[in-house]
Amino acid sequence: MSVPQNIVVIGAGLAGAKTAESLRKHGHTGSITLVGEETHLPYERPPLSKEYLSGEVSFEDALVRPEQWYAEQDIDLRRGVRATAIDRTARTVALDDGTTLPYDALVLATGSSSRRSELPGADADGVLYLRTREDSDAIRPLAAEGTRIVVIGGGWIGLEVAAVTRSGGAEVTVLERGHLPLARLLGDEIAQVYADLHREKGVELLTDAEAAEILVQDGRATGVRLQDGRALEADAVVVGIGAIPHLELAEAAGLDVAEGGVAVDATLRSSDPAIFAVGDIAAHQHPLLGRRVRVEHWATALNQPKAVARTILGDAAEYTELPYFYTDQFDLGMEYLGSAPQDQVAEVVVRGDLAAREFLAFWRDRDGVILAVMAVNIWDVIDVIKPLLTERRAVDPARLTDPSVELADL
Repeated sequence: MSVPQNIVVIGAGLAGAKTAESLRKHGHTGSITLVGEETHLPYERPPLSKEYLSGEVSFEDALVRPEQWYAEQDIDLRRGVRATAIDRTARTVALDDGTTLPYDALVLATGSSSRRSELPGADADGVLYLRTREDSDAIRPLAAEGTRIVVIGGGWIGLEVAAVTRSGGAEVTVLERGHLPLARLLGDEIAQVYADLHREKGVELLTDAEAAEILVQDGRATGVRLQDGRALEADAVVVGIGAIPHLELAEAAGLDVAEGGVAVDATLRSSDPAIFAVGDIAAHQHPLLGRRVRVEHWATALNQPKAVARTILGDAAEYTELPYFYTDQFDLGMEYLGSAPQDQVAEVVVRGDLAAREFLAFWRDRDGVILAVMAVNIWDVIDVIKPLLTERRAVDPARLTDPSVELADL
């Protein structure tokens, strides 16, 4: 395939903007058009549930690049427009403003949106989600004394929103359908750390609790009724029950899909050799993990563009970075590297003090191979531990838990 001249990137979030940036860094001199539905400049989403939500940083701090950078790099940034169709035969993209864009290579970075609640009352005012700047702006005033919030969902977003709003003085109740928040991902022992943290900080964490309806008065949410009949009063209800990847364009164009995303090979190329996918929607055949993975986290959107740009420009590069994410909740900071499906995990080995929330956790398979590691309130160790995961080494658990054994010596 010859080196493309016209490259179109659909989706102007972090993944899309970084793809455009990486293409220029790797020497592309042809046209780059970056298409985004939001009217904002491309921005990073993690601050929306952390520092931006709490008011510690401005929105400008979350921007991928300032406005003038796109002009300096000769990147045609189209804001507030939506791609409506891909014609793979003609190699064109139709936009909702009537424009048609020709492409030699097309990158899909369409991201995800918040999964909407189907509960009765979910369409009322005061039922909030967190995905965009506007969402974060709507939640921010709730972080105040005297405000009552019910958060439906005890995943990462739900817990981060609970931490910020509770820290601001709000009375916060989190509803978790399972017996512990995050248990399906982390297992009970580590999930209990998060449950204990939130309860110590004054969050009312209700487990094995499922909402039956959102209570509404005069068109506005006033609380939540649980399946067991209990009613919780609230000034607002925040729903955090996951995300739905935007696959409409890809599916309508007939691209192969898998694992809830656009099926791409190790180099992020789809079933159409001229179309690629990055970020939330990329169901990527991971060369180290030996299986297809789709990761809805910041690091994927940040790093996949470096590989896809090289591949598009003729230097095929497999994306080999392991999944990484982080969270900040109250006084707990965490980094997680790797992938540990529960059906592969034989045990979790802990080095450090769970009660003090200062520890490393290692997920091991039946052969003793490290699948994933989590560092809680311990910094600058993930890169040291990374070779254990990338080289799939088996490690004696006694050495993992022994603080006298240097991590670099494992």
